[in-house]
Amino acid sequence: MRMTNATMYARVLASDAACNGRFFFGVTSTGIYCLPACKARKPKPENTRFFPTCVAARAAGLRACKKCHPDDFARGADPVLESVETLVAEVRNVPDNFADARAIVRRSGFGATRVFELFRQHYHSTPADLLLRARLDRAKSQLRQGAAGLAEIAGAAGFESLSVFHEHFRQRNGLTPAAYRGLTAARAFEITLPPGYLVGYLRRALSRDIRSVTERLTGDVYTAAVRLSDGPALLTLQLASDRIRAEISRGSTFEAHTLVVGLLGLDQDAAAFARLAQRLGLARLVAGRHELRISQTPSVFDGLLWSIIGQQINFPFACQLRRRLVERAGTPLAAGLIAPPTPSAVAALEPADLLPLQFSRQKTDYVITTSRLITGGQLDLAALRLMSATRAERTLLAIRGLGPWSVNYLMMRALGFPDCVPLGDTGVTSGLHALLKLDDRPDLDATKRLMTVFAPYRSLATNHLWQFNQPIPS
Repeated sequence: MRMTNATMYARVLASDAACNGRFFFGVTSTGIYCLPACKARKPKPENTRFFPTCVAARAAGLRACKKCHPDDFARGADPVLESVETLVAEVRNVPDNFADARAIVRRSGFGATRVFELFRQHYHSTPADLLLRARLDRAKSQLRQGAAGLAEIAGAAGFESLSVFHEHFRQRNGLTPAAYRGLTAARAFEITLPPGYLVGYLRRALSRDIRSVTERLTGDVYTAAVRLSDGPALLTLQLASDRIRAEISRGSTFEAHTLVVGLLGLDQDAAAFARLAQRLGLARLVAGRHELRISQTPSVFDGLLWSIIGQQINFPFACQLRRRLVERAGTPLAAGLIAPPTPSAVAALEPADLLPLQFSRQKTDYVITTSRLITGGQLDLAALRLMSATRAERTLLAIRGLGPWSVNYLMMRALGFPDCVPLGDTGVTSGLHALLKLDDRPDLDATKRLMTVFAPYRSLATNHLWQFNQPIPS
């Protein structure tokens, strides 16, 4: 459907990335044409013209914007993003080559302000935090191999001292480097929780579906049927106020540790978001919840299924559909639990298998088709974790059936990106309505605008808005 000039101008004012490529706009006062999502200063309506292609804009005597690079977008290239991705790949591969964030800035060829802007935009991170994560990943890889000493591993990863390495490792992983290395010969391990960790909210997250066939919370014992790389296993967590004891029935204990760290949200900077909310004068958003974290889904595929199944239906019905899918295609284990299905198991289904389970024809199509993209190699779920947030979002939005809500939900709940908003989510709009005491619930554009102040922690802001005005769990 053709958009009117008024509609296109409104999309420009909203910096709507969904309209990139649908049209381009030119500014007669500057002689420049841009993408609708361009972050440059917005033109006056009388100075704005709209074009279907870059060719048409150039024919009108305009030149391409050097901030949003519309010509690159039109031909599918993004040299600025590609240069940042190349730099990040280098940091991840050889973190010890970079003494600090200043070294990353020097290597980039951009100015410091521009580098920080690009890292925030494309990786939801700062250069310093991305470097720290790269060092920890390098150290974990060497610890799993078990040969080198701790001091040698710390130095090889670029840490200035063993004590600095120890503190950062323990903070992000809930155990010491030595304890992590000991997982090679263990089936159980103990995670030390950060001070003030909200175990009550963890219980709420782990028991969202009280009829779940994949997980069960009984008192302080959580049991889940999970998928590891070599097959299904039972994960058991013993919850306490200051620590979590975990045990895996089979498979890699290192994989189980990664899964538990995700469930607990240990590598999220909850304290930084709480400080931001207080600086904004919105302390009531985090009142009693300073340490609230996002519990990650056990796998990316599990998050993908949730994001498709949960579209445009209420939560109880989404839980019911997911249970039926698991019962149909999952793997039964002990304790009456069923391991979630693999992509190949779902890809083998036909519409006739899901339609009787009350899946709509559209959801049936999306669930099966997306699973077949995974098994066919067109969608690599493991690669999504290593992509920039920008690349991951573009990759997912290109899949039929995944819109802005689904993609942002998947990115925050399964991929761990910290600056996402599932646009159109009623929990977010209701939370904003109550928090800011608005006359009406915000629409899509207002939600984008209101959530901007929480960058680069919009994923945590979303989680707090979901909990706002909800009773505090015991």
